Amino acid sequence: MIQTILYPKRSQWSELMQRAISNTSELHDTVASIINEVRTRGDEALMEFSRKFDNVELNSLKVSADEIAEADDIVPHSLKQAIAIAAKNISKFHKAQRMEEIKLDTTPGVMCAQRAVPISKVGLYIPGGNSPLFSTVLMLAIPARIAGCRKIVLCTPPDKQGKVHPAILYAARVAGVTEIYKVGGAQAVAAMAYGTESIPKVYKIFGPGNRFVMEAKQQVGSQAVAIDMPAGPSEVMIIADDNASPRFVASDFLSQAEHGPDSQSILLTTSEDFAAKLPAVIEELLGTLPRQEMMKKSLSHSRIIVLKDDDEIMDFSNEYAPEHLIINHNDADALAEKVENAGSVFLGAYSTESAGDYASGTNHTLPTSGYAHSYSGVNLDSFCKKITFQHLTQEGLNNIGNAIEIMAENEDLMAHRLAVTVRLQEINS
Repeated sequence: MIQTILYPKRSQWSELMQRAISNTSELHDTVASIINEVRTRGDEALMEFSRKFDNVELNSLKVSADEIAEADDIVPHSLKQAIAIAAKNISKFHKAQRMEEIKLDTTPGVMCAQRAVPISKVGLYIPGGNSPLFSTVLMLAIPARIAGCRKIVLCTPPDKQGKVHPAILYAARVAGVTEIYKVGGAQAVAAMAYGTESIPKVYKIFGPGNRFVMEAKQQVGSQAVAIDMPAGPSEVMIIADDNASPRFVASDFLSQAEHGPDSQSILLTTSEDFAAKLPAVIEELLGTLPRQEMMKKSLSHSRIIVLKDDDEIMDFSNEYAPEHLIINHNDADALAEKVENAGSVFLGAYSTESAGDYASGTNHTLPTSGYAHSYSGVNLDSFCKKITFQHLTQEGLNNIGNAIEIMAENEDLMAHRLAVTVRLQEINS
């Protein structure tokens, strides 16, 4: 079920790092058509797509106050308590990311400043269906609220009764979402990107989804609106030594496989003995879980790789750039110092990825498919713009004016030079 590779040569590494890849040419055209329909026909197209894809006839796209109140009554007390713990930790961690305004004189008379300003309107996409991701509501809406975004719009698909999962509605209320709409799929992304009669246009779209949602985000991200990051199937890389519990590592493989059939788990270890034990333990624990057929598909392109030493392990990990990196190793802290590319890192035997997915406080919206080489996971900065300011006095322009004139002239931008020259002439007349 899971391929084991012993001591591969570096020339083989790129092949072993391949993720599951879907054919996207037909997907691109399908999504482009959906986007165009929503852009040109607005709510009418959204209602039509609800009938076609969600098998539901909606009277209104917006979730009412009564529906939110009803959800509050349905969500069990134990889940409310769990959401409160997660929300508190997420809020605490993201509040600590607030940036103080930078203000300084770079030269006498030249003041430069930088200030973080919230994006005024953001859109959140939350998958529904078999796994209603209310945890993602917390991960996106809480930092948006802390950042000061004035309008936080959430889109999520309805069920066949035209209802949104109550846990999503409850989490949205806790997190500070301002508007909720019953729209799923690529059409929801298009609605937030271009606006319709009911759904406002936003300036940046966040959130996970299936391949149609991800393709839609990529397309609107090149045309109409910013997006949080490119995204593909979820993944985990686990670094383990002889002291790691095979049951712990096996459970991490399986929790990743539960994300979807294209998800990938990779174990890196220097221990042939540990590598040999793991498949049987995975098989044993898999037998206790639901969704086994889907998880088997994920495990079919997961791998166990034995490398010669920890240096090779860290080189392989940094080249792969995993979304999630678990270091279940006696020297976890030392290895963590060598991490260059990863979305989020989990240190030690008890730091399961599930903690970050739900309640430790870090954000679970992370770069996949190797994008951790250049992208960060969602954080408070994701919901802000950095605006710079400068104020020059006469002294300031005198101090740097000649340098500006020379640089502008050498770029053959004489009007730039003139804008400085006329001022210097007045100052020095």
